[in-house]
Amino acid sequence: GEAAHLAAADACRWIGGAVARSHLRLSDDIRAGRRGDLKSGLHRLTDRTYGKLRARAAELGVEPDAYTASLRCLLLSADPDCRTRVFFGVGSGGLFRLRDGLWQDLEPFIPEDPAARPGDEPEAGPDGDRLTMDLQITGVASSNVEGPPQPPGRPFRFRASVARPGDTLMLCSNGLAEPMRGEPALPGELAERWSAGPPGLPAFLADTQLRIKGYADDRTCAAVWEA
Repeated sequence: GEAAHLAAADACRWIGGAVARSHLRLSDDIRAGRRGDLKSGLHRLTDRTYGKLRARAAELGVEPDAYTASLRCLLLSADPDCRTRVFFGVGSGGLFRLRDGLWQDLEPFIPEDPAARPGDEPEAGPDGDRLTMDLQITGVASSNVEGPPQPPGRPFRFRASVARPGDTLMLCSNGLAEPMRGEPALPGELAERWSAGPPGLPAFLADTQLRIKGYADDRTCAAVWEA
């Protein structure tokens, strides 16, 4: 929709504020590896954010689909001894990890079968990282969330993985995720450029805008190099 950029700004501000207010409990859950608590709590925070977007759409007199955006978030602890990285969100895009010169697609699995229930998804991803994802609202509220949940419009995605020194974790919009999955030349080129360590900002911006024929969508990307 025409106001998608405004909806995206609202979503970032609301989910950022909710995470900030809950940061002590979230940090403790991440350090302790409480994936179930993290999954349910972050699911409720995300549902609440989308509920506020729907309310804002009603205020503007537009359909909910005209005032919404995909939301992809990455939580990193400030504790240098904590190597757990937590991804969550709703909508399309990509989560990739560069390890030992090869890219791994860490996007949480979403069952194609609409009758699939939580718990039907695979329990492990690359290198044995445990993968958890929930398609329904958690019934019991975690203490790291606020307010009642809202019904989700699209599946909630969650992934917690353990980083290794030398890893690069990349979170991106669909404009970059599609060519990463569909054109082997792009991940190959980025692996070559980024395996030696993080580039400077101008080089990073140029790298993420490498032109691939047939892919012209806008790109949003954040990458983390593990020390």
